[in-house]
Amino acid sequence: MGVMAREASPPRGRVTVRTAIEVSRLRKSYGDVVAVDDLSFSVAAGEVFALLGPNGAGKSTTINILCTLAGSTGGRATVAGFDVATQPHAIRRRIGLVFQQPTLDEQLTAQENLHLHAVMYHMPRRIRAQRIDHVLELVGLEDRRNDLVATFSGGMARRLEIARGMLHSPELLFLDEPTVGLDPQTRTLIWQELLAMRAAANLTVLFTTHHMHEAEIADRIAIIDHGRIAAIGTPGELKTSITADTITLRTRNDAAALDALQAAGYHATLGAAGILIETTNPDAEVGRAVEAIGGGVEFVQIHRCSLDDVFLHYTGRQIREPAAEAHSEIGRAWVRRR
Repeated sequence: MGVMAREASPPRGRVTVRTAIEVSRLRKSYGDVVAVDDLSFSVAAGEVFALLGPNGAGKSTTINILCTLAGSTGGRATVAGFDVATQPHAIRRRIGLVFQQPTLDEQLTAQENLHLHAVMYHMPRRIRAQRIDHVLELVGLEDRRNDLVATFSGGMARRLEIARGMLHSPELLFLDEPTVGLDPQTRTLIWQELLAMRAAANLTVLFTTHHMHEAEIADRIAIIDHGRIAAIGTPGELKTSITADTITLRTRNDAAALDALQAAGYHATLGAAGILIETTNPDAEVGRAVEAIGGGVEFVQIHRCSLDDVFLHYTGRQIREPAAEAHSEIGRAWVRRR
């Protein structure tokens, strides 16, 4: 793999050694098509872990294997200490899952959807009402409990699906593109709620996304493309693993300015956009660079390394825009296999 981050590093602000998910050389193929190709990673208990990549990268297939909805064709994986191939029922009792496609019954109310889920999970009658009240409050839908889901906005329905995934107090929550199709404001609200749940319940969260800014929420990120992990680490580790930030300058005489900067010890090159300086501290260096040139600076721009740069570096391209997706049968498969 391309990175270099501490594979077993715990989430920010936590000290733990327990591993919630362990994946070793996992593989899944459909005939000649390889969907997951030799994946290895681990997720610490209480960590928020992201699989970042475009559609078709193998993210959903990986989640389906970890949630025991699909079998692997090679390798091994454990969830909460249980083997996905031989102990599926033990895993299902300990996880919550939010599918990429909607799986709520729109002809039932919010409370009825949650009650149905509670019955499926054999939750004791004495705690059902209390848990339903609790999760509806967590996602801010307590005042819509008796409304049909058909009347909900996309964001409200997504929040209800998250509430349903948390109803039975899982140890781990799997989210497959949890904010797909939602506006930025609703995405922010949903993640505020999810992170509050994580903090309150010591929850481990694994989610997939193709949104760079959403991946930044994670404690660690695995960049996945064509079924392989290209890099893994914290957002900061991934950014610093590829290059420094850069300063771009244009002057009245770029050739002379370049000579002055190189004489002053800067790693500077001349390109179509102007003079490019690589630095680990652009805020401190930009003033000194201008002084070194000695005048004639007409343009200055600081570019801070982003996850877009990281993805481009490790995969050789920018992340692809999601194509139109067909509705999945995976939700019904989950119900059939419960």
